[in-house]
Amino acid sequence: MPARFKAFLLHLMLSIVVAIFLYIFLVNFWYMQPLDIATGVTTIFLLVLGVDVVIGPLLTLLVYKVGKKTLKMDLVVIVFLQLCALVYGMFVISQGRPAWLVYNVGRFDVVRLNELDLRKIDQAPQAYQTVSWLSPQWVSAVAPFDPVEKSDITLESTLMGIDIAQRPNLYRPLETQYDEIKKYLKPITELNDYNSPARVHSVLAKYPKADYWLPMKGTHRDMTVLIRRDPISIVKIVDLRPWND
Repeated sequence: MPARFKAFLLHLMLSIVVAIFLYIFLVNFWYMQPLDIATGVTTIFLLVLGVDVVIGPLLTLLVYKVGKKTLKMDLVVIVFLQLCALVYGMFVISQGRPAWLVYNVGRFDVVRLNELDLRKIDQAPQAYQTVSWLSPQWVSAVAPFDPVEKSDITLESTLMGIDIAQRPNLYRPLETQYDEIKKYLKPITELNDYNSPARVHSVLAKYPKADYWLPMKGTHRDMTVLIRRDPISIVKIVDLRPWND
């Protein structure tokens, strides 16, 4: 086998290993499944990695020539450009990652990092002024008592899509809303209205502790949050429709 093809295959294999590692990280932390589906990041991530994985090795195939005086410098430049493209792609993906899973009056909202309203971040409890670099955290959003502020939020929610779920200054621990959550819990059987009973049965068989659920609003696809009522706890986010599309 010619040396240039060996170099191409080596570069390709290394690129694939890096891509697999990053994908595993994404679906287990930033976009823990099924939030990758809820946010629609899978297509974007595969595009970023696909371009990065293919272009780097192809450039190596083009420039590699045994005995070439500038070969080392050429390869260094290729790897550097490949890493720059990968870092930029991961930066873009990181800005769209789920930051908070917010309880918001009878449902949960997936709030991404680039959707947060930071205008009053200094008024937020300390725990909500920064976002975890690992998995998104569960939290609740509580509407303000001030009628003027309520009116402003309603207007901005209508015109700009900035509701209480996007405002960390209104965040409170999820436990403080457990009694409120219980009022909105939906029976498991209702999932059959929006999904095939066979699909519901297959998913619920994995989570026998779940006896109720609430909808979760995603940016790309809506999900279902399985919940145990007594004592109340979040069981799992699952890829079941919470209403008719």
